[in-house]
Amino acid sequence: MRHYKWLLILSILFSSFAMAKGVKQNVVFSKGQNETTIDGTVIRGDQNIYILRANAGQTMRVEITSSENNAAFVIYQPNGKTLPNADEGQDATLWEGKLPAKGTYKIEVGGTRGNAEYSLTIGIK
Repeated sequence: MRHYKWLLILSILFSSFAMAKGVKQNVVFSKGQNETTIDGTVIRGDQNIYILRANAGQTMRVEITSSENNAAFVIYQPNGKTLPNADEGQDATLWEGKLPAKGTYKIEVGGTRGNAEYSLTIGIK
């Protein structure tokens, strides 16, 4: 009987860890649109990752809102460096500027405290 209890405990722990992986998805704009809003939830300690391709010189605007003001993002350039004012530890909630390079950008969303429900709006012109 003890083995079953341990198996049950291990399976609960494993499924908790398995669920806490975060989201990874491509950003898709509806036909004719240059902005989209993504509603999501991020578990404490995880990051949700949104990926999009853009050209150098395009203007991108990223804004995140959350009812408990506990969601923020980091934006990574194609070279892996972060964009100014959207760096790790800055708890960015709004960023707008011209993109420095053509390629794949990664927006990483995390909670600043606890789990976070959020709306992330991304626009490119």
